[in-house]
Amino acid sequence: MISFDDKAISPMLIASEGEPFDDPAWQFELKLDGERCLAWLCTEGTELRNKRHILLNPKVPELCKLHKQACGQCILDGELFVMQDGAPNFGLIQRRSLLSDPLKVQLHARQHPATFCAFDVLLYNGKDLTNRPLHERRRVLEKAFHENERLALSRVVTGQGAALFAQTKARGLEGVVAKRLDSGYKPGVRTKDWLKIKNLLDDDFVILGVERKEDGMSSLALGQFDGGALLPCGHVTLGVRRTEFGRIAREPAGTLVCTVQFMARNARGGLRQPVFKGLRGDKAPEACVRRN
Repeated sequence: MISFDDKAISPMLIASEGEPFDDPAWQFELKLDGERCLAWLCTEGTELRNKRHILLNPKVPELCKLHKQACGQCILDGELFVMQDGAPNFGLIQRRSLLSDPLKVQLHARQHPATFCAFDVLLYNGKDLTNRPLHERRRVLEKAFHENERLALSRVVTGQGAALFAQTKARGLEGVVAKRLDSGYKPGVRTKDWLKIKNLLDDDFVILGVERKEDGMSSLALGQFDGGALLPCGHVTLGVRRTEFGRIAREPAGTLVCTVQFMARNARGGLRQPVFKGLRGDKAPEACVRRN
């Protein structure tokens, strides 16, 4: 049983990647390119916490009044994202999460305001919903709050996953998440009741260090844990800004996590056409596990 006072709840996790499919027993929704977040909303205020239970309110001050849109006390699961040029921009929300200067945070909040998109509800007016099937939780979610420009409800379709995926591919979006309609919500568990279907692969990696090349370029050495051992996974150069190289070089090797997008893995576990997407302050290095 969960309660509203429990601020150490971990969100349910997506188990694996798959191919587009149609099935009336599943719902499908857009996979937003943002940062996972749980929201505690009540008459007293708003609390936003990431997967490591870190309070995000100081990073997204424009979202600190989401509770005014709520129809009751609730815990919502969703994604923080920033729109740019008609699509979520992962780099913008990740850079926000790394800012510490309140003036810079306020500047970013005005220039690139974030939105919280809710796709699940764990608790509503004191009732634990995690053991209820997704289709029931969805009905509660739809009445749990009123939408505005900072608080959105994830749109879903039932059964027609292939068509939705084709739309995301045509528009250059990240992909689709498929969820079994009769599934419960399992906090902190990685389950095949939720699947991601992506146009491009991405994953999280431990940064093993900065390597300087003879041509003056620099790259990040990447690694992931496999069987308890931290193994190298190649390098990434594209997409890393000079300021990010500087910050990474000042930190001890193996303490930072980043997300990298790529086409495929080669036979040695390296990445084809990798592109750096951003640092992740919400994930511990030991959580970067190679999944075959």
